[in-house]
Amino acid sequence: MTLERDTLFLLAPDFADAKLGAQSFYCVHCAAIEGILHYYPDLARTLAVVRVAFPRPRPAIVALLGEAQQSCPVLVVARPHSAGRHLLKQSEATGAYFVSGVESIAAYLSAAYGIAEIHP
Repeated sequence: MTLERDTLFLLAPDFADAKLGAQSFYCVHCAAIEGILHYYPDLARTLAVVRVAFPRPRPAIVALLGEAQQSCPVLVVARPHSAGRHLLKQSEATGAYFVSGVESIAAYLSAAYGIAEIHP
């Protein structure tokens, strides 16, 4: 599958986790990325933002990165930007480039899209 633009996968909020009972949850890591998108609405319109359900498998992510990499948040990169290249990982299953983890995604977005950097 070829991407036209960088695609950010986040867990949709208010999900249930069968292992923990009938409570409603959200992912704090995805919420942090949602905050960045709120700060930078132009970025939110530039990226493809896909909110996926909590249960695995997560077919949209598996199609791009393979079974081994389904965690969220994850940014699948259509065309790697040279400034953030050191943050990229490559899927062994598909060869696609991606960035995972809040701080790495935020750093890549700063380098590739020119938003402010994280304060240390």
